[in-house]
Amino acid sequence: MSALICGSIAYDNIMVFEDSFKNHILPDQIHILNVAFLVPEMRREFGGCATNIAYNLKLLGDDPLPMATAGADFGPYRERMESQGIRQDHIRVVEDVFTAQAFITTDLDDNQITAFHPGAMNHSHLNRVGDARNVSIGIVSPDGRDGMLAHATQFAAAGIPFIFDPGQGLPMFDGEELRQFVEQAAWVTVNDYEWQLLKDRTGWDVADLTQRVKGLIVTRGAEGSVIYTPEAEFNIPAAKPSRISDPTGCGDAYRAGLLHGLMAGYDWLTVGRVASLMGAIKIECHGTQNHRFTREEFQERFQANFGEPLTE
Repeated sequence: MSALICGSIAYDNIMVFEDSFKNHILPDQIHILNVAFLVPEMRREFGGCATNIAYNLKLLGDDPLPMATAGADFGPYRERMESQGIRQDHIRVVEDVFTAQAFITTDLDDNQITAFHPGAMNHSHLNRVGDARNVSIGIVSPDGRDGMLAHATQFAAAGIPFIFDPGQGLPMFDGEELRQFVEQAAWVTVNDYEWQLLKDRTGWDVADLTQRVKGLIVTRGAEGSVIYTPEAEFNIPAAKPSRISDPTGCGDAYRAGLLHGLMAGYDWLTVGRVASLMGAIKIECHGTQNHRFTREEFQERFQANFGEPLTE
């Protein structure tokens, strides 16, 4: 059985401006802002929530099934997925648009200016959960608005338990829509900022959510994460990275750990620790899909971080 991962597929174009933005933006001229930044360094990374999660699940030895929409420029991504053995059964190519892409410029103070083009993501509702076979669990991660709404409804109708992972897509939905997502989901995962926004828009607190879902997972960066269930609360420490290179994609790696642990039938403490370690491994590398490990290495790091072995 596979995890069906509904979400985005994207290219991340990352550029570095070798100065500070503040030296080139005049505060009293913001109303007529017209600036250009020379960026000698640029790299293109493979990203998108669905494919990031799928990449991490593949590292863990699972058989992920991403469901996403790509554009006419999908070719290089297709080749990469083929080389990694990640299935493309439900990657729909929309020929007259671009694959979603982010254009991120970072200055020497680590400030960022980002432009995001959704492109094919706006057509995500064309994919249908019912077209996938042998699916035991799913996730609705950031994607086109209509697609997220449709896929949650389709998971619920099919009786497939899924994680609702609104991420940066959360502001697209009002309180009624978010309450509907929660009612349909088996689990909800958000970071601490998203949790505040979710509470504000739904009017629900921890007790309200744990009456409706099996688990609410709130990540807190370097402070670890908390898993709330109807029966108990579990505090998960952050695993220790060997170095900190790039936090982009850590959330997707964490969510892959959640999916893996749920499919494996682990208890909540183990699920959270697997997810935590996935985030720590990701942060050690630039880009969202450049980290690697063997199963033996993962087990060794699990033992080193949490003082007990990861049992199969």
